[in-house]
Amino acid sequence: MDFQISEDSAPSEFITEEQRRQLVGRPPATGAWIVGDSVGDRKFTTPFNLEVEAGSELKGARLAFETWGELNEEKDNAVLVLHALTGDSHTVGPAKDGHPTSGWWNGVIGDGLAIDTKKYFVITPNALGGCQGSTGPSSLDANGKEYGPNFPQLTIRDQARAFAILMDQLGIDAFVVIGGSMAGMHALELAIEYPKRIKKLGVLAAPAYSTADQIALNTVQLEAIRSDENFQGGLYYDAKPGFGPHRGLSLARRMALLNYRSPQELNERFGRSWQSKVSPLTEHGKYAVESYLDFHGNKFVRRFDANSYITLVSAMNSHDVGRERESVEKALASISCPTLVLGIKNDRLFPLSGQQLIADCISGELIGGKLQVIESEFGHDGFLIETEAVGERLRQLLP
Repeated sequence: MDFQISEDSAPSEFITEEQRRQLVGRPPATGAWIVGDSVGDRKFTTPFNLEVEAGSELKGARLAFETWGELNEEKDNAVLVLHALTGDSHTVGPAKDGHPTSGWWNGVIGDGLAIDTKKYFVITPNALGGCQGSTGPSSLDANGKEYGPNFPQLTIRDQARAFAILMDQLGIDAFVVIGGSMAGMHALELAIEYPKRIKKLGVLAAPAYSTADQIALNTVQLEAIRSDENFQGGLYYDAKPGFGPHRGLSLARRMALLNYRSPQELNERFGRSWQSKVSPLTEHGKYAVESYLDFHGNKFVRRFDANSYITLVSAMNSHDVGRERESVEKALASISCPTLVLGIKNDRLFPLSGQQLIADCISGELIGGKLQVIESEFGHDGFLIETEAVGERLRQLLP
């Protein structure tokens, strides 16, 4: 659960009138990419079928993905970089036609950077169940209607298997995988499910399983969406602009944002400042931090889909590497490849204890000899924002 795009993961700041004017106008019922929109830099897998853990089969699924660098003749220089909850395949590059936001890890991936595209072939897919090109609830089913609430329930493990199919289609047998937050969950599953295929592993700000506290925080967000009268049980795709489940999705985003940031950052940047000259002691005034939350919630509904949010957050709730594998500890012990485990000191979403468990239990080489901890006033989102500190650790994984 994180911002996952550079514009949203930038340090918190006061919202200007110019920024507010950017959101004038009614948003569409869904912010999903749909067939007919500009493809941009996306590529697509050929359709595949996937049996999901819930017991059904998803037929004709596909993943959207982007690549950087060149795959060598031996096909042994691939790095799979996965995105977190609200991210997509546009990891690097400017905003442009087909990509309304700039890359979420600019400064980490590129020529001469920590993940050097002179050396490595980098792939980032949009997760199955997402809304930026990969098959998800906003995609059309066999009858030509959006799946909506009929889209299969997915687990982190299901999504990891879809990523493995992508690599199969690219003809890549062994590869490095790196992911932060939800993507770290996917990376762990890939390393456990496909031990012979994962050459190196990078897990950033992610746990081995979702705790009761984390599931509770997620559940409240999902109920915010479902309680929006415009959600219509998930059948809102034909709604006119301004009549989608925007209030519920925006509220869920506001709730999530508070877990991504640290109290220190919000308190220091906003304090008790007013957004305008109108006092918050009247019904027409707001504190600056309120306006900040409103702006990002309203911005979010223009690029995301409410049903996808439910699908992806529910998958995060399913996360438990020990499920059907005797125990968490034994599952982690099966990871024998060189592994970077990184945590954020004041992460209140996925505290350091989760990363420490991973570092303590894996059987392979631990990059740096121990859990790598970085300090960041930004909390959980530090793995996105602190590109220099994160890049330094990634260079140890990928010299």
